[in-house]
Amino acid sequence: MLRGLCAALRGHLIVLCAVVGCGAWIAPGHAQPFPSRPITLIVPFAAGGPTDTLARILSERIAAELRTTVVVENVAGASGSIAGARVARATPDGTTITIGHWGTHVLNGAIFKLPYDVVADFEPVAMIAMGTQLIVGRKSLEANSLKEMIAWLKGNPGKATAGTAGAGTGAHVAGVFFKDKTGTDFQFVPYRGAGPAMIDLVAGQIDIMFDQASNSLPHVKSGAIKAFAVTSPTRLASAPDVPTVDEAGLPGLYISYWHGIWAPKNTPKDIVTKLNAAIVAVLAEPAVKHRFAELGQEIPLPAQQTPAALAAFQKAETEKWWPIVKAADIKPE
Repeated sequence: MLRGLCAALRGHLIVLCAVVGCGAWIAPGHAQPFPSRPITLIVPFAAGGPTDTLARILSERIAAELRTTVVVENVAGASGSIAGARVARATPDGTTITIGHWGTHVLNGAIFKLPYDVVADFEPVAMIAMGTQLIVGRKSLEANSLKEMIAWLKGNPGKATAGTAGAGTGAHVAGVFFKDKTGTDFQFVPYRGAGPAMIDLVAGQIDIMFDQASNSLPHVKSGAIKAFAVTSPTRLASAPDVPTVDEAGLPGLYISYWHGIWAPKNTPKDIVTKLNAAIVAVLAEPAVKHRFAELGQEIPLPAQQTPAALAAFQKAETEKWWPIVKAADIKPE
């Protein structure tokens, strides 16, 4: 009888172990902790540009926070819309995210016929930086102030060249508004990003740019290019010698170039929360704050770094800029 009881117990234990074993084998597929794989951070422009610079500053620190690898991948072209389509179609598991800005996640929706929606097809993760533009020119340009630059443009109608990161980008839109406000005329030269455009400006191959401060400041400080004005009502702490557009004689030409991080639509809320927490922690680091400040970038307050805050800000910017862009009839070149 004892022998039979032991045999029966052994049978139950075998069945129990089999069930537990199967459960242990199945569970990881359903509840693997995030991140279980490397994260790809898509940059919608060429390497070396302002958006790429911010992405690379953040990526290493985000990787440390999440204890994973973050790979920065540059997917340039069509003013950032090729990258936008790539991320919009990506599996919404948090392993593909993108950095974007006023151009990629507001202006593109008003200018291009896109295979995705700049608002509806993404999950906002965090606002990371608020920046501005500089109006800059090649070192040899025959002007040393914004008024002189405008006079030079009027004296050479249709001949001057302005580099942009592509049709419909912030640099292009800013240039269109500058033309309208000053009565000047010049040609736009599109590049695959602000980085390549800046290379040609430094080399004297193009004349001017309406460029993100983070891209221009190092070259302004080195004396490689001239800065005529900053497109904000206050001077940059990192470039106090550069006048505002109001001071330089072109009042009201304000353009804010903000950056954020997005994931594909339907990325689980807990993953978005974890990504946001890592980014917020990185933005609080003194070294990151210092580096951003050097590039003319202001880190938003913690209350503005939430996914909800980025969603609300993007919505407000869309409502502000879409009517302006459409009224100006800005088209892809």
